[in-house]
Amino acid sequence: MDNKNSEKIEHVLVTGAGGTVGGLVVPGLRERGLRVRALTRDPSRRTFPAGVEVAAGDLADPATLDGVFDGVDAVFLFPVAETAAAVVDLMRRAGVRRVVVLSSTSVSDGDDTDFGYRHHRPVEEAVERSGLEWTHLRAGEFMANDLDSYSGSVRAEGVVRAPHGDRPWAPVHEADLADAAVAALTGSGHHGKAYTLTGPETVTAAERAAAIGAALGREVRFVHLSDEEARELWISQGVPPEICDWLLWEAPDGWDPSGLVSADYEKVTGRRGRTYAQWAVDHRSDFS
Repeated sequence: MDNKNSEKIEHVLVTGAGGTVGGLVVPGLRERGLRVRALTRDPSRRTFPAGVEVAAGDLADPATLDGVFDGVDAVFLFPVAETAAAVVDLMRRAGVRRVVVLSSTSVSDGDDTDFGYRHHRPVEEAVERSGLEWTHLRAGEFMANDLDSYSGSVRAEGVVRAPHGDRPWAPVHEADLADAAVAALTGSGHHGKAYTLTGPETVTAAERAAAIGAALGREVRFVHLSDEEARELWISQGVPPEICDWLLWEAPDGWDPSGLVSADYEKVTGRRGRTYAQWAVDHRSDFS
């Protein structure tokens, strides 16, 4: 272990602190007794735990980040590819020692034509070049994405609509991502590591409908969509066309889903990840 890794982390800046993952990282750090500065574009729209220092700023506009990183030991970094180099340079100049990046499993494929790769890999590269201690949390699909996709139709009709209803994925609970971030920000032995974070088991879209129904105590039907129907629905919900193309990825012949589940969450935290069934229970009110 080098000297940097042996130095205690006491003060952490959380970017994207008002978001799905960052909003859980903040209280996770406070529970460990750390000082936390929460960065958000509009502090008036979010309430943070007592003792959290709130800073206004936008990673997409480095000019708004003057002084934001001062006095901070570590940063949880939300990905903004276009300004990553400038933001990381600000962190380095301010004396930040450690950075944990919320990244994507799409980076592992090395396909620079892929939307996910283009959005996340430049952030990883900027951090790797910086000389800071770094850890990448390469997340798979978020279970929380299903709130946007399904909550309205479940509430109104008791229906989940999706393409490829029998295709397994291993989506990850947002609380697991936050747990892994807190562990990497505060613990040792994570420098230079890229962790693949998924759920502990695979689940199909049809099985998600069943899990949501079980959490609600009523039937939730699954309705299969063609790719064309799914694309039309998603675009109507505001999903950019290039992301629709990414989401409608076609599995090649012979594709083996057995490698979808990663054990990295358990390696980082020492416990098994949360299942989709647990996530559905956690978000029961969102579907009611």
